[in-house]
Amino acid sequence: MNTPHSGPKPDRPLFIFDTRGDWHATKLGDALFSTRGEYIGFVEGQDVYKRDGEWIGRLSKDGRILRKRAERRRPFHPNPPPPPPKPGRLPPRAPLPPMMAELEYSTIDVLDEEPDIFRRISDLRPDMD
Repeated sequence: MNTPHSGPKPDRPLFIFDTRGDWHATKLGDALFSTRGEYIGFVEGQDVYKRDGEWIGRLSKDGRILRKRAERRRPFHPNPPPPPPKPGRLPPRAPLPPMMAELEYSTIDVLDEEPDIFRRISDLRPDMD
């Protein structure tokens, strides 16, 4: 039974913002789409990956992608999912962003530090044979 306080429904969009409140992406299911509706990445648990499988951080409860400043790079996801079809019901605009909590110095907002991170293909991925 779904109660009013049971959290977001899996089929409802989750809007991804940076600390300044700029909208960068929308999460539908486990897929991330740009504001223009392009598939840009996926979420597994709380871990956020670019479409090529590069881990970039964790999804916070307030809709930001965060990671520890000194955190070591993780290996690429061994089996990134295939790109899903473009959703027909992607919202044209985001609601007002939530009030964002201040971050400790040891934590960075990935989209504040690297706003174009989803537009780049990683140069760390081994070449395909």
